[in-house]
Amino acid sequence: MKVTAPAAERNKAPILSMLRRALPAAGTVLEVAGGSGQHAAFFAEHLPHLTWQASEQPGELASLQAWREECGAPNLPPPLALDINQNPWPVDRADAVVCINAVHIIPWPAVQNLVRNGARLLAPGAVFFLYGPFRYRNRVLEPSNESFDTWLRRRDPRSGLRELESVDALMEENGLCLAADEAMPASNRSVWWRKI
Repeated sequence: MKVTAPAAERNKAPILSMLRRALPAAGTVLEVAGGSGQHAAFFAEHLPHLTWQASEQPGELASLQAWREECGAPNLPPPLALDINQNPWPVDRADAVVCINAVHIIPWPAVQNLVRNGARLLAPGAVFFLYGPFRYRNRVLEPSNESFDTWLRRRDPRSGLRELESVDALMEENGLCLAADEAMPASNRSVWWRKI
């Protein structure tokens, strides 16, 4: 069953503009937590020089597959069942890892596993790209993000907006160096790191 997420529809074009800057000229991109599949179909269509390997939790691949079938892009293989918390991941390597709107939803240990396993797949110079809302230690949180963070924590106390400084430290521990941190619409960020 194909799911359409309004937020994914709104943010796909702005994210694409950042991906064009961040991603390599060729290779395979692993998208972790691909959600509905809208992003995978859109990015595969607009980035034909890259193989876009979308993934999602086991049992949650139907919408990704439906979007893939509708899109028909030859660079969009069948979605991969990937549980962020499993070790090891069912992937040997990637030329980039992309994760959109997930780190504020999953618990911190899952964020740690995401970074640890994602980093292992990357060769030096490869990119780890995150998109979503973040908080910063020395900045006041935007009112919309403050409300969103409160809602997330009420729904699940293990979730909530992550401090970018904490995520950056985690990336650094796993051999990645901050390359860019760009403001996006609706108080989101596109942030990417390169493997050292």
